[in-house]
Amino acid sequence: MEAPTVTGVASATGAGGLSALLSTEFLISPSGNKVNPKDIEGKTIGLYFAANWFQKCVSFTPLLVSVYHKLMEQELPFEIVFVSSDENQSSFEQFYSSMPWPAVPFSDINSKRSLSHKFQIEGIPALIILKPGGGLIQTEGVEILCRYGLQAFPFTSERIAELEAEEKRKYESQTLEKLLAISGKDRIIKHNDQVTFSSLVGKTVGLYFAAQWCPPCLKFTSRLMSIYNHLQERREEFEVVFVSMDRDEAGFLQYFSAMPWFALPYGEESSKALARYFDIQEIPMLVIIGPDGKTVTKGGRNLINLHMEMAYPFTEAHIRLLQEKMDEEAKRYPTSFKHEGHRHVLNLVSEKSGGGPYICCACDEQGLGWAYQCLACGYEIHLKCGREVKEDTRDRQAGR
Repeated sequence: MEAPTVTGVASATGAGGLSALLSTEFLISPSGNKVNPKDIEGKTIGLYFAANWFQKCVSFTPLLVSVYHKLMEQELPFEIVFVSSDENQSSFEQFYSSMPWPAVPFSDINSKRSLSHKFQIEGIPALIILKPGGGLIQTEGVEILCRYGLQAFPFTSERIAELEAEEKRKYESQTLEKLLAISGKDRIIKHNDQVTFSSLVGKTVGLYFAAQWCPPCLKFTSRLMSIYNHLQERREEFEVVFVSMDRDEAGFLQYFSAMPWFALPYGEESSKALARYFDIQEIPMLVIIGPDGKTVTKGGRNLINLHMEMAYPFTEAHIRLLQEKMDEEAKRYPTSFKHEGHRHVLNLVSEKSGGGPYICCACDEQGLGWAYQCLACGYEIHLKCGREVKEDTRDRQAGR
């Protein structure tokens, strides 16, 4: 998610709390009634900055609604105030219709500007958590809710420290069977077959978080299937378990029908529990679990995009060897060349000389370290993509 960049935010909203930052004397409720902001200032308040035109806001809102309803059921002193970045009144009304909490009136431009300036909101969705009376608790409410859900309340640094300590204990005692049990299921499926978690113990397992509605997932699934089949042919001890982020069971079944590996039985809440455990904030994501049941890396997708089947078994020591091999191979590449996909000459760079994490402009996949780069335009490609295009170009020029 694109978190807000918040720097130098004041520790409190100032005298008068939230009311002092509003240009009008009221908020509005979902039913259209006026709400006096002073009536909610004795509660912990979440200022929710979002807009219907941004997919990450649309995706995060249902989670926030779910947590809100659960807190209300427990009669905990919590309230949310929606601060819209929608483009017009009708868009605001459409988006706000999915929310059960008060909002700053869309027409109250001064209040929205004041709140955005006060908390230096530079990205959405953003959730700023305020103490009863106005003191600042958290600027990273979106990330905290994605990671801990309902348990994060009342969002204090002490509570987050408790959750982090609990999380650390879980990671230290993690086994594959305990991990999969977080989902609330006791078996995995492979189309018409069902097996227990124990059948995967002792293997390297990739937990694949993906969904049919996600175009990058569809693209990566094809690549992962190719890698998986190669590793199966080599009789490597590697398995994949699909953890569906699909919106309904029909989507899950259709997507899973083409996959050659295992899956957790569909369950929206159980998949979300596992996603929260690993703090999954975007998909596709491939989390690698080692034969000992401990997490090897959450970056399985990037490693496969960089190294294909050679990434297996994904351990830090193995990846370091691959990187050293890549460093040696890079010495044989030309220091610059003209790529047919870009008008400027591209220069060879490493992580030490200007390279770093990037998205390859030729294949649209993750890159890291070595690249061919145009400093003027920010155009970057994998070394392998540059080589393949050059070879294709030479073949065409030679009439082959």
